[in-house]
Amino acid sequence: MATVRDTTYDLLRDLGLTTVFGNPGSTEEPFLRDFPADFRYVHALQEATAVAMADGYAQATGRPAHVNLHTAPGTGNGMGNLVTAWHNKTPLIISAGQQAREMLLLEPRLVNRRAAELTQPYVKWAHEPARAQDVPAAFMRAYAIAVQPPAGPVFLSVPMDDWDQPTDPPPQVRTVAARFAPDPDRLRGFAATLAASRAPVLVLGAAVDRTDAWPAAVALAERLAAPVWAAPAPERAVFPEDHPHFRGVLPYAIGPLAEALRGYDTVLVVGAPVFRYYPHVPGDYLPDDARLLHITDDPDESARAPVGESLLGDAGLALAGLVELLPPTDRPAPPIRAEPETPEATSPPSADALFAALARHWPADGVLVQESPSNLAALRRRLRINRPRSYFTMASGGLGFGLPAAVGIALAERDTGRGRPVVAVVGDGSFHYSVQALWTAAQLRLPLAVVVPVNHQYAILKAFAELKHTPGVPALDLPGLDIAAIAHGYGCASAVVDPLDQLGEALDAALAAGRPTVLPVPISTELPRLL
Repeated sequence: MATVRDTTYDLLRDLGLTTVFGNPGSTEEPFLRDFPADFRYVHALQEATAVAMADGYAQATGRPAHVNLHTAPGTGNGMGNLVTAWHNKTPLIISAGQQAREMLLLEPRLVNRRAAELTQPYVKWAHEPARAQDVPAAFMRAYAIAVQPPAGPVFLSVPMDDWDQPTDPPPQVRTVAARFAPDPDRLRGFAATLAASRAPVLVLGAAVDRTDAWPAAVALAERLAAPVWAAPAPERAVFPEDHPHFRGVLPYAIGPLAEALRGYDTVLVVGAPVFRYYPHVPGDYLPDDARLLHITDDPDESARAPVGESLLGDAGLALAGLVELLPPTDRPAPPIRAEPETPEATSPPSADALFAALARHWPADGVLVQESPSNLAALRRRLRINRPRSYFTMASGGLGFGLPAAVGIALAERDTGRGRPVVAVVGDGSFHYSVQALWTAAQLRLPLAVVVPVNHQYAILKAFAELKHTPGVPALDLPGLDIAAIAHGYGCASAVVDPLDQLGEALDAALAAGRPTVLPVPISTELPRLL
């Protein structure tokens, strides 16, 4: 007789979920025993790393991914990157082991006391099946919930003795819609407002990239002769950044953001929240004479927006619909934004100098994974992303995502056959949050280049301390870290890039290697400007 385990593995095959990211624990071994030859287990050394690797893999493949965690402690380890997956709107099916059902009343060692509550509110659905026989159908429901908009993670807790129980008939494998069109009448109303606008502006978010809508976004910007901003702190690139209409990334504080939008009378926000604010710098949400139109596939984003009129719908379908509805304008194209000045040569180099050098040597089809908060403004100023699905970072603001996500993305590039080079830029502080990911990258022999700007400090926190007038904060310096030695210890190649003119050769060698390479680059300790 077929078991719950047999039926679940058959379902996972049918759903294309034959890669499992995880760190095995005792409560997961009944699921993992006699691991099927047609499945692949991607071994992370810690659960936070497993979650972020799966997140990167799912984003890069455009398909959901399966993560298997270890009961309550392992789920707790993964929570930081689960929060990021929630904000990234990444479809993850997260399963975790649970103690045997016959012992749950006793609350034995490694029990998950309130399994369906532990991951909330950062999952779309959390469930522990009432019967062993419900486990396969729960996986089917979890898959359907994860992929429907807004996509996001789901969580299943499975008692370890469920897997060997006899199964019910297998659940039907179903497909579900992952996109929905905007209301046509309301879309026509938005188009009429834009057509009558004197000075419209587009503000685009990550959903434009997730729905492969760059061509529609370009067409709409050119149809309206409108400038284009990326929404504050975007986790994906949203528009070709060498396009003459592109203006950059909006500031993420209330007052400065409104000031950046001054002079526009209609602000169309597509595929982003309104807005991602931090730190608190008070001011008006919009200039006095501006009207905001908001298109999102997330009802919660729509509900919490402090200003504007909202329209629920898929970003790509909405942009394409607006292009069809709007006539060409006779307005002149917006002026091209000024190029940044050449950075001054210093020793050690500034962050601007590092990223100007990185831009000169950037591979044409490169994928950037970023987690260097202190240097983000300099990175985005110097290195412009001009291809879809080529920039990834954390929407949550929490550290520990970038390095393992880069591993998942590099694996996805190999699995999909695209083979694009992946470069992670990870600060020397961020590097240590999920450093275990280097071991997985080395075991998989991924040609991943990790550029580490080394300033021996949490420079972003020093900048916040200045902004918020909080002197004397402890633990903001990072002395005594040998990043190259750590990389070697996990099986990676590593070479300190000093002087900076060695970067091009080092980057080319890293991307041609058959294993990951970590490239620490000393930079100045100058603090970033936050606003």
